[in-house]
Amino acid sequence: MPKIVTDEKLINELLERGVEQIYPDKELLKKKLIGGESIRLYCGFDPSADSLHIGNAIAINKLSQFQDLGHEVIFLIGDFTGTIGDPADKSATRKKLTREEALKNAKDYQDQAGRYLKFDGENPAVVKYNSKWNDKLTFNDLIELSSNFTVQQMIQRDMFQKRLKDEKPIHLHEFLYPLAQGYDSVVMDVDLEVGGTDQMFNMMVGRDLQRVMNKKEKFVMTLKILADEKGNKMGKSEGNAVFLSEEPKNMYGIIMSWPDGFITPAFELATKLPMTEIKDIREKLKSGRANPRDLKMKLAFEIVKIIHGESSAKEAQEYFISTIQKKELPDEVEEIKVRTGENFSDVLSKYDLAESKGDAKRKIKQGGVTVDNEKIDLDTKIAKNMEGKVLKVGKKEFRKIKITE
Repeated sequence: MPKIVTDEKLINELLERGVEQIYPDKELLKKKLIGGESIRLYCGFDPSADSLHIGNAIAINKLSQFQDLGHEVIFLIGDFTGTIGDPADKSATRKKLTREEALKNAKDYQDQAGRYLKFDGENPAVVKYNSKWNDKLTFNDLIELSSNFTVQQMIQRDMFQKRLKDEKPIHLHEFLYPLAQGYDSVVMDVDLEVGGTDQMFNMMVGRDLQRVMNKKEKFVMTLKILADEKGNKMGKSEGNAVFLSEEPKNMYGIIMSWPDGFITPAFELATKLPMTEIKDIREKLKSGRANPRDLKMKLAFEIVKIIHGESSAKEAQEYFISTIQKKELPDEVEEIKVRTGENFSDVLSKYDLAESKGDAKRKIKQGGVTVDNEKIDLDTKIAKNMEGKVLKVGKKEFRKIKITE
């Protein structure tokens, strides 16, 4: 039996780091943890793709934090629910998978999750597949399960309301998905389920079923999504998702392409750095005492180190510096003198890097203007930490930034 860690400081970080909300009550869960009570928790992963991604790793990282404090962790592969297709946050019905397709997609999931979780040793995480119990349900069982909910409860989901408004179909099997996920909590008799905010409805269905069928309260912990302060998300549709199967060099490069606003949230959600260090990073960014590029390089290094190991992270960083960061840079770069707070559209126009201010804005909007290989937008202004950085306009114009005041 692993030792349960009851240190209040560690528990506070566990319940706050990357956490959006805890139902029904954070203090009640904290009381159980400080009291030394062992809890069983899980997160489920439907194999809708042949690799996990950083969004999944956020939840796996949280599972690992509970594991480090001695609690029982279940890594659930949704080979049954994956064949249904979770309607969460989808404006149209998902393509259904066969069982063979789901299992094929999931073949590397444990290995990938093992970059954060321990599946051996004193307190190993356990891998389960929800087809083991869901395949055994009879039609009568399904009727009994569904009798605990109303159509009104199911249809209130945001994505269903949007589809109704857009006159798009809602298939009956999509109504049944939350029941299948909720039943996982009952069979595994868990104390806590962890997941993204998009999973809150499904997790709460499991909480209701656990209360009715096992006469037991289940906690639900929703986690923050990786997004910047403007609400821009990391994801497949944005073209900046990082799959855990990605080669180290590519993974490093994709992370370096993330907006600066991702830096602090990603350190908090997807790395194992202490929060004291992350708070220092946040303050340095806010005050301009640190170069965002340098911090992003540290972030890319930390994530690649977790996924691929330290030697691969070093190689990826060296590759980025030698072939990406320095490519196309002339031996001599003309210097331009600018003031903090200046708009880049004014700078481009003043130094004949654009035909007019309107042309400068067009270049910026189209992503043709970078500072040390990072794209700027129309809201970006000259800042103190840009001293010595290289402004690039189009493919051939390079200027070194010199701050005059």
